[in-house]
Amino acid sequence: MDFSLLGPICVTNGSQELSLGPAKRRSVLALLLLQPNTTVPLEQLIDSLWEDEPPEHARTVVQGHVSRLRATLAAGGAEAYGIELATHGSAYLLRLPEELIDAHRFGELVALARPEAAPADAVPLLREALGLWRGPALTGTVTSPPFAAAAHALEERRLTAVEALARAYGALGEHEQAATVLYSAAVSHPLREGLIAALMRALFRTGRQSDALEWYHRTRRLLSEELGVDPGERLRAAYEEILRAEATDGGPASGRGGRGGPADGQTFHVKHRAGEPSGAGQPGPSGAEAGARSGRPRAGAAPRLLPRPPARFLGREGQLAALTEALLDRTTGESPLAVVAGPAGVGKTACAVQWAHLRAGAFPDGQLFADLRGFGEGDEAAPAEILRDFLQALGTPPDRVPGSAQAASALFRSLVAERRLLVVLDNARSSAQVRPLLPGGPHCATVVTSRSRLDGLVATDCARPVGLQALGHDEGTALLGAMLGPDRVAEDPAAARELVDLCDGLPLALRAAAAQLTARPRWRLARLASALRDERRRLALLSAEDTGIAAALRMSVARLSADDARLLRALANSPDGHLNASAAAALAGYDQERTQDGLERLAEMHLVDEEATDVYTISALTQLFARDQDGAGPRRESGDAAESGEPGGRPGGG
Repeated sequence: MDFSLLGPICVTNGSQELSLGPAKRRSVLALLLLQPNTTVPLEQLIDSLWEDEPPEHARTVVQGHVSRLRATLAAGGAEAYGIELATHGSAYLLRLPEELIDAHRFGELVALARPEAAPADAVPLLREALGLWRGPALTGTVTSPPFAAAAHALEERRLTAVEALARAYGALGEHEQAATVLYSAAVSHPLREGLIAALMRALFRTGRQSDALEWYHRTRRLLSEELGVDPGERLRAAYEEILRAEATDGGPASGRGGRGGPADGQTFHVKHRAGEPSGAGQPGPSGAEAGARSGRPRAGAAPRLLPRPPARFLGREGQLAALTEALLDRTTGESPLAVVAGPAGVGKTACAVQWAHLRAGAFPDGQLFADLRGFGEGDEAAPAEILRDFLQALGTPPDRVPGSAQAASALFRSLVAERRLLVVLDNARSSAQVRPLLPGGPHCATVVTSRSRLDGLVATDCARPVGLQALGHDEGTALLGAMLGPDRVAEDPAAARELVDLCDGLPLALRAAAAQLTARPRWRLARLASALRDERRRLALLSAEDTGIAAALRMSVARLSADDARLLRALANSPDGHLNASAAAALAGYDQERTQDGLERLAEMHLVDEEATDVYTISALTQLFARDQDGAGPRRESGDAAESGEPGGRPGGG
């Protein structure tokens, strides 16, 4: 059982949240949790619950709330956790292990962290501590001075942890990360001078001197206008250090960080030409600087959300060149968009991520990545969910992210309008899922991967399609060699070519085959090829733990209508995998028009290929999978999707 104070007041038991009732009842619980294992007088509860004069029946109201809380906790299994809400005369005691309270766990993690002495250990501790926060502390309690004071005290502890995390990153030389964690806090607390000073130093160490100076001038104006005071010593010291800094080789190192940048308290040296304002000669406004001028939340450091580069990536030079041509074209004045499409297991995600890493330098303001789960287990990702992640990565505080997808999409486009940003949207199901996530700035670019062609994006957003096909013998053999070592493949090149054929040239299947051989170092390639010739075993052998071609195909078929799934099963009975609409209609028992429409939908999903007008092919592995489904037991005759067998494998665009 978990008790949450760092956000909305709630109690959970596993995945179930207990119903706590109205605000005053939540407030009673919050006050008891703020003083766990301590008797809390009834009069203190009354004084905290009513900001003005309490009603005559206040004692009865509080007693009623305590009684209902006791019943709620008991029904939730509190006794098993050693939790008891007891009455002691005219006071109450909530007895429980304090580690069940998120605020207590937060304090313990922060106390364990030593940012200066052991920064590498402090970072995960502080990140875990800050991860316990789900919004402003004590959300849902009454608005009275005692609760406001308690919430303020908790927020102060959070800000102290944020500053400690930034110091730990700084000690590791990861100044971009330090700026990122400080930025969100600085936006929410623009008059906290120590926080702004730390952000200024972190920005300077990433090479963003103009951003750092702009934060000083912005804070100085706010202090003057709102409090009528001048900047304090800490803020002035940071400003003066940056002004005194003398640029070496163009300024402080940037990136992961400007490793080797000066530590807190050291003097920077920057010379200004006579009469030149601070920041002159620097690049135009970006990051925090632009955010300060526009009033919009902007990140203090560029987000880098790409997955790691794909292992042993080979070939695809033509597709990589096509992506470069499509996404780095600045002549149209539009935000370029490319769609990498192909069958399950052909390596769409790997191709897109490889290109993104190769060309990351063209997008210095960041790279965003999201798995849209269009062909994964469970529901596809809602645009609002992805936009929330993107906005927070760009520095928007969680409580300032709009609730509606439409408003979040508008804020996203506004934030990135002037940035050079790359957005990678992996595993999309439909054009409608993608459109709210598209940036609008001319310097942004987007690459989408999908098993569907996403013709809608081509029609309405001028997306450039980049098709991915199965590997030929040479490329497939090279991939096996990269996975297994060239000597092992060279022992039997004929068997290697046969493996490529048996895997339909799909990188996912070839990697699964290589995993089988890696686990059996004494096997020759011919032995696995012999095993794969058995069609009853082929799909099972082309699986490796959470990855496999059967799992990937299952996700595609699960998205089909019942009619199209039945058509696919009928096509699996084609003797050689080649057929036209008439032959397909005869196999399926459909009329010609219904069959033609179904074939076009299957081709759009890359479950069949249209080689020429009215000439369709279905791959051997797809045939085997469809036959498996055909014989797996009773099939749905209606519904939105045809599914059979147990779900398995890893969601993803493949």
